[in-house]
Amino acid sequence: MTTSMTIDLKPTATPLSDDERAARMTNPGFGRVFTEHMVTIRWSEGRGWHDAQLTPYASLDIDPANMTLHYGQSIFEGLKAYRHADGSIVTFRPEENAKRFQASARRLAMPEIPVELFVEACDALVKQDRAWVPGAEEQSLYLRPFMFATEVGLGVRPSNEFLFMVIASPAGAYFAGGVKPVSVWLSKEYVRAAPGGTGAAKCAGNYAASLVAQAQAAEQGCDQVVWLDANERRWIEEMGGMNLYFVQGSGPGARILTPSLTGSLLPGITRASLLRLAEDRGYAVEEGKISVEDWQAGTADGSITEVFACGTAAVITPVGSVKSTDASWTVGDGGAGPVTMELRKALTDIQTGNAADTHDWLHKIV
Repeated sequence: MTTSMTIDLKPTATPLSDDERAARMTNPGFGRVFTEHMVTIRWSEGRGWHDAQLTPYASLDIDPANMTLHYGQSIFEGLKAYRHADGSIVTFRPEENAKRFQASARRLAMPEIPVELFVEACDALVKQDRAWVPGAEEQSLYLRPFMFATEVGLGVRPSNEFLFMVIASPAGAYFAGGVKPVSVWLSKEYVRAAPGGTGAAKCAGNYAASLVAQAQAAEQGCDQVVWLDANERRWIEEMGGMNLYFVQGSGPGARILTPSLTGSLLPGITRASLLRLAEDRGYAVEEGKISVEDWQAGTADGSITEVFACGTAAVITPVGSVKSTDASWTVGDGGAGPVTMELRKALTDIQTGNAADTHDWLHKIV
């Protein structure tokens, strides 16, 4: 199987002016503004990966019987490109995104794009649209690689044709207002994923199924939903599309716990990076189980001092308060704790070039 191929570059003949681009990049929010190009690579049974192109960003022509519209073979990833002070542009651990993309593809009976080709596609788009990479604090270029079935037909089986794409969006803070604690709703009525399901895959259907609980959280005056396990509705799994961390104690002796990867949680790349950074700083780190009762009791007696969620889009977000059908409580003083902010700074400093990349996590593009 081909692991690398030449991407045919067909950039727009009418690029935006610097002023037009700057206007669109002003206060971009998250996922609302897109760059001028996209990368597409096709896969078909018997031929494999082929027809790799970089073209102007444009709409897609989809047949009504496209199999994705009916049976949901659709996966995606998310990673960021950062502009450093010296003008260079890097992405953060793109090979890990590529490996997780392969795992999602396996779970949904889709072809696995080689790691090298995944990274090459992201690099090509960033190189072409490098002017769209912001340089301001808390800003980056968010990359969205995704793949979906393109075969036309209504037979219930894996598609024989797929389209892999990469698009990009200049991004500010994921949550309005920057780093501030969020309130969360413990969902006991709905579950995100069950053992043997697709919880560890980054597939579109997982997010569609989560929206009703997110709407319920909003109705309860909460910013996000926290998912519990499918069997007992007792064990904490993750928040929305982000992994959770619990800080026990304070100072150098603080212990940090994150729920274990059980197969129903998404194996976050930010999660894995924070495990390493916490250990680097001498914290005791554990992957294990924590129940709703543990969380409530630990907050009440002061043993749980901080809680935060982490993911590519939001990086690290403190959890300030919790609400369920049975109770509500505040985590610590309701603010962003010192361990949370220390780890956030440690990670973002590496990503933005303000600290040494001792783990070789940065992938230089230009």
